[in-house]
Amino acid sequence: MKAILTDTTKCIGCLECVSACKTTYSLPMDEPRIWQKNDGLSARNWTSILQKEGGRYIRKQCRHCAEPACASACPVGALHQTEMGAVIYELNKCIGCRYCMMACPFGIPRYDWDKAVPYVRKCIMCYDNIKEGKQDQPACTAACPVEATIYGDRDELLKIAHERIKKEPDKYINKVYGEYEIGGTNVLYISDIPLDFLSYEPNPPIPKR
Repeated sequence: MKAILTDTTKCIGCLECVSACKTTYSLPMDEPRIWQKNDGLSARNWTSILQKEGGRYIRKQCRHCAEPACASACPVGALHQTEMGAVIYELNKCIGCRYCMMACPFGIPRYDWDKAVPYVRKCIMCYDNIKEGKQDQPACTAACPVEATIYGDRDELLKIAHERIKKEPDKYINKVYGEYEIGGTNVLYISDIPLDFLSYEPNPPIPKR
């Protein structure tokens, strides 16, 4: 299972990951709407950087849950987890019901309001390009100039995360975000500040299939 590990203490807020994602998928400039959540994500922005007090920058993207609530809620099977761990969607199946938007505990899927036939859009961890051999890792992780966000096998990334925390216990919160929440996610974080704001519920429920 593949995953992404983001170390918030390394992020410099350069937005290279955001730019790489938009370039890879030819995503147009965003048009802010009054009903959008204030987190930088939209149907046109699949990853964003949140600035927090103390000069901290936190990348937000789909968490690619091991037990994705979005897929459980989708009545037509448009969303599903792949063999690589990425949670993707099939536009030809999507009926625009937005149940996935209500089900996601991280508030990730966004509706493409600008299209005559709208669909839900979100990060797919560059699954299609990696599977076809066009990329060896997601565009966002490849673009990071300081390796604040890295890609690899989930077990290996968990090992790296715990080693960093053990090596510098005064620097990090003693927790790998995403290791266990809602059954585990394939986008992991280690941080020196609490990341509860990335969820809409302090203890999001495990989805039932």
